[in-house]
Amino acid sequence: MRLVGVCLLLSCVLATAMAQESDASIQGKIIALEKLWNQAYKSADTKALDSILDDSIVLINDDGSIQTKKEFLASVKASNAQEQQVAPEALKVNVHGNVAIASGVLRVKGVEGGKPYTRRERFVDTWLHKGENWVCIATNATPIH
Repeated sequence: MRLVGVCLLLSCVLATAMAQESDASIQGKIIALEKLWNQAYKSADTKALDSILDDSIVLINDDGSIQTKKEFLASVKASNAQEQQVAPEALKVNVHGNVAIASGVLRVKGVEGGKPYTRRERFVDTWLHKGENWVCIATNATPIH
C-alpha cells in the first residue's frame, strides 16, 4: 500500500513539473509574439500584424479610443510617424490554460510631423490559443510618465 502512495505522489509531482514546463514553453511563445508585434509595428508590417491579431480583437489605445482590427491596420499603414524604437522595458506572461496575459512597460521612440518623441506605456495583451496558433484578442495601453 505504501508503494502505491509513493507512486501516486510521484505521478502528481511529474504532472505538475510537466505543466510548468508547458507554461514556460507558452511564455516563450508569447514573448516571441510580443517581439514580433513590436517589430511589425515599427516597420508598419500590416501582414505580420494581421497574422497575430484576432479578427475580433479589442484594441484600446493610450488615449482611450477603441479600434477594430481593420481600423488599427489602416492606421498603421497610413501613419506619418516613423517609429525608431519599440521595445519592452518589462514583460511578464501569466498562463491560464489556453489564455495568456502579457503585461509590461513599452518604450516607443520616433518622429512624427518632424518632431521627435518618446513615450512610455503600460500595456496588457490577452492572447488566446485558437486552432494551432496564439492570437491576441485584446490589448490596452496606458501612458505613464
